[in-house]
Amino acid sequence: MTERVLVTGGAGFIGGEVVAALAGRYDVTVLDSLSPQIHGDDPEASPLYRRVLGQCRFIRGRVEDASVLREAMEDVSYVIHLAAETGTGQSMYEVGRYARTNIQGTAELVELLTKHRADLPVKKVVLSSSRSIYGEGMYRCAEHGVVYPGPRKEDDLAAGFFQVRCPVCGSTAEVVPTTEECVPSPASFYAWSKLAQEQMLRLLLPPLGIPFTIFRYQNVYGAGQSLNNPYTGILSIFSKRMVAGLPINVFEDGAESRDFVHVRDVARLTASVLDSPASDGATVNVGSGVGISVLQVADMLRRLYDSTSEVSVSGDFRIGDIRHNVADVARAEDLCGFRPQVSLEDGLRELAAWAAEEIRAGAAGDDRYEASLAEMRSMGLMKDGRA
Repeated sequence: MTERVLVTGGAGFIGGEVVAALAGRYDVTVLDSLSPQIHGDDPEASPLYRRVLGQCRFIRGRVEDASVLREAMEDVSYVIHLAAETGTGQSMYEVGRYARTNIQGTAELVELLTKHRADLPVKKVVLSSSRSIYGEGMYRCAEHGVVYPGPRKEDDLAAGFFQVRCPVCGSTAEVVPTTEECVPSPASFYAWSKLAQEQMLRLLLPPLGIPFTIFRYQNVYGAGQSLNNPYTGILSIFSKRMVAGLPINVFEDGAESRDFVHVRDVARLTASVLDSPASDGATVNVGSGVGISVLQVADMLRRLYDSTSEVSVSGDFRIGDIRHNVADVARAEDLCGFRPQVSLEDGLRELAAWAAEEIRAGAAGDDRYEASLAEMRSMGLMKDGRA
């Protein structure tokens, strides 16, 4: 008999790839709310939703709804818990919504496992967490060695100083790849909620004898990511504006870096650990291990789209944004044999070809990016750079 996997959030960008990676090996159930922020105003016409149809048993509902979640967990052997609200800036003022989905949803999952252990034969839970729980992550100070800086000061950012300071002496520190032992320092409510998810699993699953693996994803990208969501995913945001020839505002000084990892690599790894005990109880970074600046990525995309968009470095900044984002991925290779297979160049080329077709066909909806920035400005989270 084929074992069943529940993928919460399985109609999302990462979820759809995970479902595809599981297909043929497992019987898959997907629980997804089809959020309009991700799927648009007609969610059932969403390409992300249509992609998983026929590959799974689909249940539309919210993960924090205990009765719906209980139905979805019927005869499930493994749970891949992806369902979450994911906008870092938005989480700072949509606090209740993020708490309900990210924290309450995970709490309901764990409570069901606790109260109905005899009826729910779950063998393992895999959680999609985020590198955001690290905050700025790990840096090196010339005098004090490896340090764990807190959030950058708004006065520095307003003055155009975007580097990270040593928390001991205040001198400029240099980024180093962040390991899983980094001291957590969430800089947004989203990040705090992801850390809360992790802690729930660590505290409550071992007494039940249920193994778990926690993956801290870096910046996941690829064809199929939502072009409707203006709160997350700079590659999709840039893509939508570049195809339309709209200006691109690169925040800070453009040198802030991110670690991009392709969604197929992420899905392949996530699906591979269900029946692999090597990762039981482990927390694992999932990234490429290579940082690239936001300005470099913008220039690469502009060339791929042959876009007339003007790319400008504004000095604008968002409260809670981090400076750099590079993962130490040694544990992923040691425990899971993981090495990214899709290069950034190939992945961006594939993304651009897909996004251009979707946008020109009108499948991406209206551009709501400027409205999202205005929303953050009204909340005091978006600041204009120096004139």
